[in-house]
Amino acid sequence: MADEAKAKGNAAYSAGDYTAAITHFTEAINLAPTNHVLYSNRSASYASLHKYSDALSDAKKTVELKPDWAKGYSRLGSAHHGLGHFDDAVSAYKKGLEIDPNNAALKEGLAESQSSAARAARARAPPPTNLFGDAFSGPQMWTKLTADPSTRAFMQQPDFVNMMQEIQKNPSNLNLYLKDQRVMQALGVLLNVKLQGGASEDDDMPDFPSERAAAEPQKKEEKKPEPEPVAVPEPMEVPEEEKEARKRKAEALKEKEAGNAAYKKKDFDTAIQHYTKAMEIDDEDISFLLNRAATYLEMGQYDECIKDCDKAVERGREVRADFKMIAKALTRKGTAIVKTAKTSKDYEPAIEIFQKALTEHRNPDTLKKLNDAEKAKKDLEQQEYFDPKLADEEREKGNEFFKQQKYPEAIRHYTESLRRNPEDPKAYSNRAACYTKLGAMPEGLKDAEKCIELDPTFSKGYTRKGAVQFFMREYEKALETYQEGLKHDPGNQDLLDGVRRCVEQINKASRGDLSADELKERQTKGMQDPEIQNILSDPVMRQVLVDFQENPKAAQEHSKNPMVMAKIQKLVSAGIVQIK
Repeated sequence: MADEAKAKGNAAYSAGDYTAAITHFTEAINLAPTNHVLYSNRSASYASLHKYSDALSDAKKTVELKPDWAKGYSRLGSAHHGLGHFDDAVSAYKKGLEIDPNNAALKEGLAESQSSAARAARARAPPPTNLFGDAFSGPQMWTKLTADPSTRAFMQQPDFVNMMQEIQKNPSNLNLYLKDQRVMQALGVLLNVKLQGGASEDDDMPDFPSERAAAEPQKKEEKKPEPEPVAVPEPMEVPEEEKEARKRKAEALKEKEAGNAAYKKKDFDTAIQHYTKAMEIDDEDISFLLNRAATYLEMGQYDECIKDCDKAVERGREVRADFKMIAKALTRKGTAIVKTAKTSKDYEPAIEIFQKALTEHRNPDTLKKLNDAEKAKKDLEQQEYFDPKLADEEREKGNEFFKQQKYPEAIRHYTESLRRNPEDPKAYSNRAACYTKLGAMPEGLKDAEKCIELDPTFSKGYTRKGAVQFFMREYEKALETYQEGLKHDPGNQDLLDGVRRCVEQINKASRGDLSADELKERQTKGMQDPEIQNILSDPVMRQVLVDFQENPKAAQEHSKNPMVMAKIQKLVSAGIVQIK
């Protein structure tokens, strides 16, 4: 348990979350109070937050528990330095070097502490002539850079810290890094001047005392306190097993990159070798399995692809991999299954797997693959079910039930007939007749229109459609349907009878022979018709209607226009207007 808390603390420290690191190290210390490494790590975390008193307390405990461990004296010296106890810091670093004379961190800490002690001793001396050298010297540099909001974030960037350390060792190295805008910004902060290339005008810069002094009238000069020294935190100690794990991951990623390069060149055998090697080095990263599965998919080795995807899902669950990775493995497996599908039933497992992938992560690509698989399954089902002979048999069974006026049973057989042969216009026509008998007008109209679509010369389709429209009291539309059918079959008696019935109803409305209820019903239905609404909203037609009432001469001219009269006829049929 203590090791687990320690590992969490190390991870938090590496991520720069020092407060969380302190919490985890404290938990580990409660479980293992004699482990000197835990105190050392917590000391480093406190120092990173500039809590040097707490860092000093933990450093002392570290040395107490492990007096022969050089790292403890490094922590002790760092904490003393942070508190400005430069002589104590020098003493601590020297004790550490007695144990480990070649320790670079101790040597650097000693040199800096000695330099800081010397500067403290001559604090009242005139300022040095080397302005840049003094600006980059000692812990004051780190204090200023940490305190200023424009450079504080740079302190978390290792390359910037390294550059500043190089400049601190030898100020002439400044010339090597002047092209780096961060260094220019740091130089401006250290010299208390604004250099070109520093913070942009959009940066939120606080109003520091030095800036207020320049803007306000001069007041009595007060001696400013020396800034609190800041020690640069030393790297967190990484356990050997963690170092080894990082090394393995780096090697595995190198193999993966080599595999990717081979895959792009379509050298699939080589790619598989590299992905396999990566898996052997690091079995916790399922991306290696997924990449190998993708390679098998390209090679057409679908069974191998499916096996790798199953392994990736299983291993991903064990190591708690990202849901997106699990979803990718499932999608890839579904894709491989689709590639091998030959019948409609073969698509069922692929559809199920795509659906599972979407529950893990809703990805547009997976959704498209699911829709494609469902469509392919449906198309194959139709192909597999297609049998014109059985379709005719089912249609005949439907005809028998129709004669017996058993319309629901007839519809069931006509529907089965259409499943066996969805291109049969007769089955659509017969089913439309059943729907009409049952009063299911929208369904009947739909089947009649499909019948006409499949065979525009089949007169029964027009008869069925016209009958539905007639029963829906859409006499104008029914008349148009019957007339269209007569173009293909001029002598068809059913179509001629349909025309006669429609004309009778239209004339009845024209003569005003409708009852009050009939007229009201027809007007209500007419007003819902978009075509009628367009006619009534047309300003030209409104004027025409006024002329028919008030200007007989103009009305006579309008009567010569067939388009105008066709629209008026529609209004008459709808019961909206009457011509006497």
